[in-house]
Amino acid sequence: MKTTFATKEIVERIAAQYPTPFYLYDEKGIRENARKLKQAFAWNKGYREYFAVKATPNPFILKILQEEGCGVDCSSLTELMMSEACGFSGSDIMFSSNVTPAEDFKLAKKLGAYINLDDITHIDFLEQVAGLPETIFCRYNPGGHFEIETHVMDNPGEAKYGFTTQQLIDGFKILIQKGVKHFGLHAFLASNTVTNAYYPKLARVLFETAVMLKKETGADIRFVNLSGGVGIPYRPEQEPNDILAIGEGVRQAFEEIMVPAGLGDVAIFTELGRFMLGPYGNLITKAVHEKHIYKEYIGVDACAANLMRPAIYGAYHHITVLGKENAPCDHKYDVTGGLCENNDKFAVDRMLPKIDMGDYLAIHDAGAHGFSMGYNYNGKLRSAEILLCEDGSFKLIRRAETPADYFATFDFTGLFPQK
Repeated sequence: MKTTFATKEIVERIAAQYPTPFYLYDEKGIRENARKLKQAFAWNKGYREYFAVKATPNPFILKILQEEGCGVDCSSLTELMMSEACGFSGSDIMFSSNVTPAEDFKLAKKLGAYINLDDITHIDFLEQVAGLPETIFCRYNPGGHFEIETHVMDNPGEAKYGFTTQQLIDGFKILIQKGVKHFGLHAFLASNTVTNAYYPKLARVLFETAVMLKKETGADIRFVNLSGGVGIPYRPEQEPNDILAIGEGVRQAFEEIMVPAGLGDVAIFTELGRFMLGPYGNLITKAVHEKHIYKEYIGVDACAANLMRPAIYGAYHHITVLGKENAPCDHKYDVTGGLCENNDKFAVDRMLPKIDMGDYLAIHDAGAHGFSMGYNYNGKLRSAEILLCEDGSFKLIRRAETPADYFATFDFTGLFPQK
């Protein structure tokens, strides 16, 4: 059974001040999770987590993670700007992007960020637009299928990201000739894995590649970045990842491969987003309509514009009817939003307690790739984001959009003057 940090009493207090829908984040859970991750990799003295800003781009969240010792993983100009505004600079920032505009590289270089190149052609491009730093990362794509115990986890050969093996060798040699002194290696080979085996298997791929690159090119490899991909159990029957076991699995691979090759001082980095924030954010919404036709429908005041994963991926997000946690789930509903799209459904044929109008629903595991993927289709406005603080109080960390925000980019016309 999945439980949530949100309660009816907490939500009613918040809703009295900030109407639904809104995102609610659990500060206590975020901090405890960050500390456990750090514990899992404490064996590596250079270890650091670079939180994937794209997952939850909120300055208040970034500041919490900064206080817990995390850096940030950015993929765009505005993510770099947000990170700079929050006080991140230099080696606090990992810049991993693809099809990268010149302006993005220029700012990353200016901030002193670690730059992670996605393609061998980006070597000359970066040199021309911003100059090459002394330390640089390269993203690896081994091609083919990525398997764990014969189970295909993903298909890197179909992904647009990264260098081939030969391109890595050639690229490292070119970078050394151009004066780059220190190197990092990065790869992302599967998304949202719910298995303790993923990171250790990925680590072996990267560690073996690092040893090969050192032998072939003589490069001074200082960092291995395991990126993201460690997932969360969206469904109640799934077992969560054990981050301590994952860290131990990576340690064993490190001791077997890196230490004998003279690479025992290499620092391990991670770039987790979903694992760091996913379970610690709920989309809170209210039942506002019910419909009885060929199926039973509950209409809520949130929609796919607030949380698009169920609509575009068919993704499962657990739902708790607040105040009815112990009631029998004896009613079958489709839980829908109000977009003019039939896929605007948070749940299909979901067994839930009887839902009455005015009930609050907590949609679980929305803390990452939730608000950040929102949009304005049908003129829907993005919701507020609220932080449930460790002491039980709450604070607004992003206000809800207003119609003035929606019309703001038309201010040049004079039709919608800004007040």
